[in-house]
Amino acid sequence: VYRSHLVFERLLPEMRALASRPSPLMAPHYKKSGKRWVPCIRKRLTQSALPPSNGFLVIEANGGLNQQRISICDAVAVASLLNATLVSPAFHLNSVWRDSSKFGDIFDEDHFIETLRKHVRVVKELPENVSAQFDHNISSILNMRTKAFSSQSYYLEKVLPKLLELGAVRIAPFSNRLANSVPSNINALRCLANYEALRFSEPIRILADNMVDRMIKKSALTGGKYMSVHLRFEEDMVAFSCCIYDGDWKENIAMENARERGWRGKFRRPGRVINPEANRRNGRCPLAPIEVGMMLRGMGFDNTTSLYVASGKIYNAEKYMTPLRELFPLLQTKETITSPEELAQFKGHSSRLAALDYTVCLRSEAFVMTQGSNFPHFLMGHRRYLYGGHAKTITPDKQKMVLLFDNPDIRSALSDCYPTCLSARRSWRRPEFRHVKSGYRHLASFHLDSQF
Repeated sequence: VYRSHLVFERLLPEMRALASRPSPLMAPHYKKSGKRWVPCIRKRLTQSALPPSNGFLVIEANGGLNQQRISICDAVAVASLLNATLVSPAFHLNSVWRDSSKFGDIFDEDHFIETLRKHVRVVKELPENVSAQFDHNISSILNMRTKAFSSQSYYLEKVLPKLLELGAVRIAPFSNRLANSVPSNINALRCLANYEALRFSEPIRILADNMVDRMIKKSALTGGKYMSVHLRFEEDMVAFSCCIYDGDWKENIAMENARERGWRGKFRRPGRVINPEANRRNGRCPLAPIEVGMMLRGMGFDNTTSLYVASGKIYNAEKYMTPLRELFPLLQTKETITSPEELAQFKGHSSRLAALDYTVCLRSEAFVMTQGSNFPHFLMGHRRYLYGGHAKTITPDKQKMVLLFDNPDIRSALSDCYPTCLSARRSWRRPEFRHVKSGYRHLASFHLDSQF
């Protein structure tokens, strides 16, 4: 049963009276020993003359911004395996994201091509003579329809012969179409594509840099350092989780309608059991803004902390964001840190708006992940890449937080939250290398070579 709003009311006087402590934001990124990690691309990628191309690889990326990044990184790796020339990826118009942006609208296409030129050939479009062979119709190119997480051997044995025969092949959709277990130099190429080649387009960079500068200026009380939170509390996320918050009839109707709009009967299928209490107990419910606020106050972040919230349209924002703003009056979002005129060019383009959020979070002193998704996974890896393996990242253990907020002795929560609510991924310490399945999009999975 969701009780966090009751906990907030009970603890609010105590949180208001809590004496200010030294902000955790002022702690350094890493110890003064100078131990840092360097990216794998420094050692595992060699530069040599590329052999003649075997043909052209055409792919179609789908999903939101970071799902598209996954596809692009995999496409670069596959092009290298096949010794193919990659055509700048096309983006599928997704029914959920509804963003008609093209590759060059989101990413700096010239920079992408130049960064990869010694490793993979990339062109903006098919040459005229090749396009003519397929009647200038991309859909006329053979679609290989590879399975998810296809192996290196599959591409060499099944796709390469067709590429050599036809001069061009297409793979659509292209989402998670390459296995994680590939040679280290191929994974290093994925990292190069993700962290170096995929730079945002100039309009995005200009506004995002201005947003970062404004956040720094608004963070004078913490030495120009600010914290960022990726808050997944949009209506579709709350609906998909099948969790209960208010529990009144208005919420029930709103969530049922949202599930029907987005997933058309998926949650009404015979045999489908929805158990909100079990979902919450198992840590599957998105953290509400009020829960994020209490967690951060329990960690020692007081009302002088400058907080940037990255999110889409928050569900019932007026109600759920008010307690968070009360705890953190210096809270900013892309809507409050920019003018309507500045944001106008990005309206209706969810991926471009997400790119603004991504950049501000990337440059923050500390980042808070509240729900697993591609956005925080990419971001945590990217922050470690920038900071030599050391980046302040807070990953709540939601199962423990539920127990804490349900504890009758809740007044001890403020002191208990720091050691109890957080998982070992909190990176105030020197990072530990751990082998996990994804080689380029997770904070601990991205390959680093230690250098002491």
